[in-house]
Amino acid sequence: MSNINQQIRQFFSEYEEAFALGLDGNPDIMATCGAFAHCFVEASQLGVQGYTNDNIFRDNIAKGFEFYRSIGTQTMVIDSIDITPIDPYHYQVKAHWKAHYSQVKLELDLEFDVIYMLQHLNNELEIFAYINGDEQMLLRKHGLI
Repeated sequence: MSNINQQIRQFFSEYEEAFALGLDGNPDIMATCGAFAHCFVEASQLGVQGYTNDNIFRDNIAKGFEFYRSIGTQTMVIDSIDITPIDPYHYQVKAHWKAHYSQVKLELDLEFDVIYMLQHLNNELEIFAYINGDEQMLLRKHGLI
């Protein structure tokens, strides 16, 4: 396995760990934000949105963790990643996530993919874009919201 592949796997391991802390109610907002570039793009069924990694983004990360906890998200782990080099500085990474939810009358496991675009400069990795499916529809479909 190449050094960059190891770096990318470590990057996502740390990202997953930061997510777990958020779900446990002890979010490391700076670690989560640190995975993202100063500016980044999200593409989903709602269209394309551009964001700045700033105080508003940090507040939204905290609110996101509160939302996930409120619907009973217990764990969210990366089951596998597929790395596709684009050029020496950019990589496409498809992460297959597995999530477990627990509510009063419901135990549920869901799986989904997110495609991340990473930039590798100065031996640092950052997410500069990601493509996410219709998460709200999936959560509604399974009675989580």
